[in-house]
Amino acid sequence: MSRPPAKPQFVARHSYRQRRLRDVARVLPVVGTVLWFLPLLYLGGPEAAGTGPVLILVFAVWAGLIIVAYLVSGAGVDDQEGETPPEGR
Repeated sequence: MSRPPAKPQFVARHSYRQRRLRDVARVLPVVGTVLWFLPLLYLGGPEAAGTGPVLILVFAVWAGLIIVAYLVSGAGVDDQEGETPPEGR
């Protein structure tokens, strides 16, 4: 006996995008922490960087995290306004 053809797996676009945006928001602090601790790898080397470049890196990472967090949060709001949630839930 043959089986009936399997239904294709489908994930609603609204819920899929929301989950991916939440994943990005969860990983963002980890990425920021790794980038902030990156200068510690080079402090003991023979050509150790001065305080200036390290502070520029720290503030650049900080500003970048703020911008990415703003974009992620804005994308979540736009997604909720653009599509209606699926029926039946």
